[in-house]
Amino acid sequence: MSQKTISRRHFFGASAAGTMAGAVALADPGLAAAQAVGVKPADLPDLTIKEVKVYVTDLGDLRRLNGTETGEIVSVVTNSGIEGNYTLGNRGTTPNWLDWAKPNLVGKNVLDLLPTLTATSGLKATYGFDGNTRRGGGGFGAGRAGGGGGAGRRPGVGAGAGRQGAGAGAGRQGGGGGGFGNRNTGTWPNFYSAAADVCLWDILGKSVNRPIYKLLGGTKDRMIAYASSLHLENVEDYVPDVTKAKEEGYRGYKIHPGGGQMKNGPPIPTYIGHMEEIRQVRKAVGDNFVLAHDPVQRYNVYEALKVGRLLDELDYAWFEDPIRTTDIEGLVELNRALDLPLHVGEFLMSISDYAEYIHRGALDVCRLISDNVGGISGSMRVGMLADAFNLECTPHNWGNPYDLAVHFHLELALPNAFWFEMPHPSNLVDRPYIEKKFRIDKDGYVMAPTEPGLGYPLDRAALEKMTKRIDR
Repeated sequence: MSQKTISRRHFFGASAAGTMAGAVALADPGLAAAQAVGVKPADLPDLTIKEVKVYVTDLGDLRRLNGTETGEIVSVVTNSGIEGNYTLGNRGTTPNWLDWAKPNLVGKNVLDLLPTLTATSGLKATYGFDGNTRRGGGGFGAGRAGGGGGAGRRPGVGAGAGRQGAGAGAGRQGGGGGGFGNRNTGTWPNFYSAAADVCLWDILGKSVNRPIYKLLGGTKDRMIAYASSLHLENVEDYVPDVTKAKEEGYRGYKIHPGGGQMKNGPPIPTYIGHMEEIRQVRKAVGDNFVLAHDPVQRYNVYEALKVGRLLDELDYAWFEDPIRTTDIEGLVELNRALDLPLHVGEFLMSISDYAEYIHRGALDVCRLISDNVGGISGSMRVGMLADAFNLECTPHNWGNPYDLAVHFHLELALPNAFWFEMPHPSNLVDRPYIEKKFRIDKDGYVMAPTEPGLGYPLDRAALEKMTKRIDR
C-alpha cells in the first residue's frame, strides 16, 4: 500500500457521523450547545454581547513562535457575564481590533453571529450575481496578509488577500480587507472576524460547560503528537534535536530545515544541505519512526523533486509545502512524480481555492491555519470539504497556547485529523497567563481539554501582573 493510500484514512476508523455533527453545529450552534446538555436553546444564558476589550500584556523576552504576536488578548463579554478570549497577532497584525469589534459585535447575540460571521466560502468573485466585481476596502491585492503567499488564481489575489484595515464599517465584516467581494459577509483572511469567531465559540462552550470540540461533534479524547522542529541553523543540529524528541516520547518528528550549511566547510546549495539533514535524521531514529519534511515553500520544482525522491527512498511520511502554493502546476507535477503525500494549504485563504487544489490533484492532505480561513467556523468547513473527498485535514499548531488550543479543538472535532503538531521544544508555547501546559503523556499523546470553551482558562493573577493596560 503506497504512502498516499495510507495517508487517506487508515490511521483510525473515522465516521461520516462526525462530519455531520460538525455541519449541524455550524448551521445552528445554539441548538448544538443546548442538545449537549439536554436543554432547549431558550434555556441558554443571555448571550448578548455587552462589552469588548483588549488586555495589553508585556511578553518581555518570551520567544514568539509567530513574529507578529503582540501580547494582546481579546475579551468578549456577554450580559450573563461569560467571557470569551483569543490572542491577536497570531498570523498578521490586527491593529485597532476594538474599532472593528464595537459596531460588529456589541449588542448582538452570539447565537445570531456565529452562523454568519465567518461562514462564507472566503474569497469569491461576484460574477453571476450582480454582474460586477466589487472591491474590498483595501483594493485588489492590497498587500500581504499573514506573511504568506495566498493561492488566489484570480486577478489581484495571488500574493495574499490584502491588508486587513482597521476601519471596518458595521455593514461589512472586516471591510478593510482587500480582494474580491463575497456572496455574504467579507473576505478571508480577516484576522478581525476570525479572532471574534474563536471568542464566540469559547463563550458558547462556557455557557453549557462543554469544551468546544464536543459541541462540534468530536469524540476523541487525545491526539498522537509529533515534534515540529525550529528552523535550526546547521545540518548537524538536527540529529541531537530529533534524538531528544524521540527520548521524550514523541511518535514522530518534522524537519523545518534551516540554512542547510555544515558547521565547518565551504558553502553548499541549501537544498543539498537539507538532503543531508534528511539522511542523518533517518539514520539517527531508525526505520520505524515517523518523519516528515516541511521547507515552507522554499524550493523550486527541480529542488523539490530531488528532495522528494530522497524522502520517498527513506520512507518519510509526508512532504509539506515544498514549493510556492501559488504554483499549482508545479504541485500537480510533484504529486504525480512522488509517492509520499503532499500536505498543502497553510497559504490558501478560501474554500474555493481548496476545492480547486483538490480537483487538480495538487495536494493529498489539506493543511489549514484557522486565522486565515475564518476561525473555528471557517476551518470546520475546510475540514469537512477535505473529508468529502476522503482526504485528511491537518490544522497547523504553531504559536502561543490559545493558537494551539484552537487548532487542537479542530483536530479533536474533525474525523479526518490524526496528528497533533507540537512545537519543539514545547516550552516555547508557554505563556504565564495560561497555567495549563501543552505536553505529551508517557505514550506520546496530548490529552483533550476537559474544561469548557477553549479549555485553557486564564490565570487571572498572572494576567494582572503582565497587563500594562486594558483598552475598552
